Amino acid sequence: MRAGRPRRTAAAAGLTLLAALTAAGAAAVVVPSSPPPLRPAATAALPPPVRPAFVPGAPRPLRRTPNGTLWAAVRGRRPVAVHGAAGGGALLGRLSPRTPEGTRNLVVIVGRAEDARGRPWVHVRLPVLPNNTTGWVPRSALGGYHRVLTRLDVDLGRLRATLLRDGRRVLDVPVAVGMPGWPTPRGRFYVRNRLTRYRSPTYGPVAFGTSARSEVATDWPAGGFVGIHGTNRPDLVPGRISHGCIRMRNADILALARRMPIGTPVVVR
Repeated sequence: MRAGRPRRTAAAAGLTLLAALTAAGAAAVVVPSSPPPLRPAATAALPPPVRPAFVPGAPRPLRRTPNGTLWAAVRGRRPVAVHGAAGGGALLGRLSPRTPEGTRNLVVIVGRAEDARGRPWVHVRLPVLPNNTTGWVPRSALGGYHRVLTRLDVDLGRLRATLLRDGRRVLDVPVAVGMPGWPTPRGRFYVRNRLTRYRSPTYGPVAFGTSARSEVATDWPAGGFVGIHGTNRPDLVPGRISHGCIRMRNADILALARRMPIGTPVVVR
């Protein structure tokens, strides 16, 4: 019992000291009921409020239309394997990230799915022979999606090309197409790139490279891809005088270039 008394005395002394310090601290701290008013000089030094550069409007959902087409560029620096089904299947070939002209390669999207492990795959239209071939690539092999509302219809019988935007005709011009023995291929293709600054006036001021390939000019440089371009012989348009390419008068190809973005589907009938 005697040994415990000093500890109780020390504890009581500690509590007494703590109470004294708390009381002293409470007396030293003053909490103002409201912040002090700003002095006139400090108020004058504040800058005026910044006016917003723009005021965002109310959000609107994207308009649904059956005439939209998605395309995406091939990512990376190495060719991408193309398969016959989502997740694998037969190897159909490889997609190069660059076109023969040195531009970024792109593909049109025709479908999407997931494989057995839940990984996303994309069904794409391919710039290979035979024409109208499609295949599957991993979603990670492609960049972001882009959307176009245009479509170019080429009528080989009427020798006319019609550009549609969201289903409405915006341009209709005569064309020259493949001669006998060098036919312009029929099918569903797309515009892969847009080229200018040709040294030869044969191609006119602008040319579009497509995913269509000639079935008879396979030994041509770059594999015989079909182009849409101008000409230095407008007197031969309309006609059947090319080796498969689609020619327009220079004024018409310039009008087309103002309205048709890359990724536009091309239907040759």
